[in-house]
Amino acid sequence: MKRVTTTILILVLALNVSFAKKKKTKDDTYSSDLPAYVIYNSKGEKVSFSKMMEELYNHDICLFGEMHDDPIAHWLEKQVTQKLVEEKGSNLVLGGEMWEADHQLLMDEFMIHGLVDKKMYVESAKNWPNFRDYKPLLGIALRNNLKFVCTNIPRRYARVIYKKGIEYLDSLPKQAYQYLPPMPVHFDLTQPAYANMLSVFDQDDEAKNKHHAGAASAMMNYKGSNLVKAQAIKDATMAHRILQNWEEGQYFLHYNGTYHSKFYDSIYYYLKYYNPDVDIVTIHTWEAENVMELPESENAADFNIMIPASMPATYDQ
Repeated sequence: MKRVTTTILILVLALNVSFAKKKKTKDDTYSSDLPAYVIYNSKGEKVSFSKMMEELYNHDICLFGEMHDDPIAHWLEKQVTQKLVEEKGSNLVLGGEMWEADHQLLMDEFMIHGLVDKKMYVESAKNWPNFRDYKPLLGIALRNNLKFVCTNIPRRYARVIYKKGIEYLDSLPKQAYQYLPPMPVHFDLTQPAYANMLSVFDQDDEAKNKHHAGAASAMMNYKGSNLVKAQAIKDATMAHRILQNWEEGQYFLHYNGTYHSKFYDSIYYYLKYYNPDVDIVTIHTWEAENVMELPESENAADFNIMIPASMPATYDQ
């Protein structure tokens, strides 16, 4: 009898231990002690990728602010895009800063009409040095028959503003204006992003201009305001191109450098300027020594993704 009682007691203890182990496994959430990224919402709270996606779905336009040379940012862009394809289907439109507006015909010939194959596209396009980081995004668009919009201003026009001033846009041929925002271009250099740039770069300084007034640069006004306007017209063009290719009921996912949308400024500002009713959500990626904390200076979007500063770059800028 004593042996039977002992056996029953052992079985009961074994069952309790087994149940405790299962309960612990079910309740505990795995957390890496060396995370490749951590997502924070605008309240500074850590959130999961799934939680972020649930919120992203509920808007019209998403501005994904990336670091151009960061592999985790590029990987997350691909993941976000794929999830949006599953949720929005044919109502999803993609676009990015990395492609200039005068590139759209070639993009459509490749992506929509099939007139250009991949080899010809790569040979003809003005792709960034790290084009391979963005090829997966084009692949998703191609496989799902999604429109891909080239949103950035042709760099030659931004350059002429920097070197000669905004007034030189008046001398462009009429055909060029299809690649520009509505004229006259609206500028508000008191906006934080532009005011910060002006504080870093030299202001409009006549003495400095005289210093540069050699034969090769006699017609070039090296002014801080010209540099900032060259930046601002990129933002205005991207916002204008987004809205040109978006309509109510659609969802536009836009890839851009994080400075073009952080702190609800730049592209965000121009989107609201052109269409105050559009609903925008923003993502900001940044490198940090300690990703387990969100610096107040980097709480710059609806979702802030902190990536280790030790992350290898995809290319040298």
